[in-house]
Amino acid sequence: MTPPTPSAAAPLELTDESVEKSTTSPSAKGNESRSPGQLAWRRFKRDRTGVISAAIVIFFFVIALAAPLIAKLYGKDPYTTYGLNTPGLLGDNSFPVKPNGGIDSEFWFGLEPQLGRDVFSFLLYGIRNSLLIATAITLLVVVIGVVVGITAGYAGSKTDWFIGRVIDILLAFPSQLFFVAFTPVVLALFVSPEENTPTWLTVSCLVGLLTVFGWASIARLLRGQVLALREREFVEAAKVTGASPARIIFKELLPNLWTPILIQATLNLPLMVTTEAGLAFLGVGIQDPTPDWGVMIGNAAKFYQDDITFLLFPGLSMVIFVLAFNLLGDSVRDALDPKTKR
Repeated sequence: MTPPTPSAAAPLELTDESVEKSTTSPSAKGNESRSPGQLAWRRFKRDRTGVISAAIVIFFFVIALAAPLIAKLYGKDPYTTYGLNTPGLLGDNSFPVKPNGGIDSEFWFGLEPQLGRDVFSFLLYGIRNSLLIATAITLLVVVIGVVVGITAGYAGSKTDWFIGRVIDILLAFPSQLFFVAFTPVVLALFVSPEENTPTWLTVSCLVGLLTVFGWASIARLLRGQVLALREREFVEAAKVTGASPARIIFKELLPNLWTPILIQATLNLPLMVTTEAGLAFLGVGIQDPTPDWGVMIGNAAKFYQDDITFLLFPGLSMVIFVLAFNLLGDSVRDALDPKTKR
């Protein structure tokens, strides 16, 4: 009597199990063991545009922080009028004698018309001052926006209503026109029109005004996020266990808000750079002879028809920085978005 032949179902069942095991790849298991931050970093590294933009942004910040050292090694400073002190550098028309704005081995980016200051060292310190001011404003704007937005969203009721009306009022102001009109008024409260305004007072006024009118958009965004999160099950469970409001905010809500906070910060900093430079260009921000991106572009705009080189370096460097930072903000947003597929 012949033994029964094995049925076809057995090998098919074995094959299905083997297929199911084979579909669980090591990479999938690895992704499950990674934290959200590690996954976001992995997605960001695959984005060439984001990596290149980050390198450019880091380069600008290194240049800004190392500006005094670079200027010392270079042998020039942004205040000395080399063209006036050394005969033969400027012509009778107060423009550099040598072509291309006086660019040579001694003056890498040429000389400023009329005063004859070194363009390279002036640009170094201009980048430094602009980035330091914009970074300080961005940090203050983000901190205030986070605190106010979370408070309004979590507290609700009359607190939310009052903060919401304040945000509406701030967002209704034409901020650029208000800065131009109100900055001289604020400075006049501390210094009489006959006296020169100290640079530190101008910087403090800029930081204060831009901070006051900059936090509202971030606060409104986070308020909406908190209103949605406070109804979630994990927040309700924390309340049931008797967790304090501070613990709920810092342990439950804030970790879920890092993505919009980082995105808003990366998009806000280049905005502050251009705003600060625009105010300096209009004459209500940093003033000459203090180095600044806006001051440099404002001075170069007077001579661009006769010496385009003087406008080229500050204008091109600002365009590169702002574009790189905006692209970096887009890449950070894509990396932090779990739905992004790369």
